[in-house]
Amino acid sequence: MGFHISTRWGGDEANASVERLREVLAQLDAEDNEHPCVSLTHESEWSLGAYPNGLLVWENVEEGEPRHLNNVSRERMLTLWLKLAAGRVDEVDAEPWLPGYA
Repeated sequence: MGFHISTRWGGDEANASVERLREVLAQLDAEDNEHPCVSLTHESEWSLGAYPNGLLVWENVEEGEPRHLNNVSRERMLTLWLKLAAGRVDEVDAEPWLPGYA
């Protein structure tokens, strides 16, 4: 199964390593209101978008209906990214998501 990440400043990389995922999440430490998030998208079109304030958005880019979690630590973001990258969509979907983007 494949996935790709979108970096803070528009890069797109396929099947990145765990260390690279950590680096991309660390990009959230930079001040940049114009480029607010990074994301990981699985080939199933499920995506997790991460924001500097701890917001994590879960959505299927084909179907809509976004959901979110607040105050998510970077380690928790990484854990969920790794589950999604491995195709464990049901496990990610089982989190206590709230409706909408925030």
